[in-house]
Amino acid sequence: MDTFFERVYSVVEKIPYGKTISYGEIARLLGQPRAAQVVGWAMRCCPESLPWQRVIMADGSIAGGEYADTRRALLESEGVTFLPDGRVDTEASRWLS
Repeated sequence: MDTFFERVYSVVEKIPYGKTISYGEIARLLGQPRAAQVVGWAMRCCPESLPWQRVIMADGSIAGGEYADTRRALLESEGVTFLPDGRVDTEASRWLS
């Protein structure tokens, strides 16, 4: 039986290049709409082979603490656009809109 973390990772591995999804959107996809924080916990130990940079906060903010700058650089290299205040332009980059 798959764990919730494994289910999160199965969603993350499918996020297309240049697209983003929020923690809450992943939780809703998995039938657990109130589990955005658990998705965040899963992402803290996400396998490096997954496109972890494509998972963002609902308002377009970039999480990641010490990795926030790396995450932004990776997203920019994929063509993800940012708003003047530094948040991801979620309307332009949202996966599964």
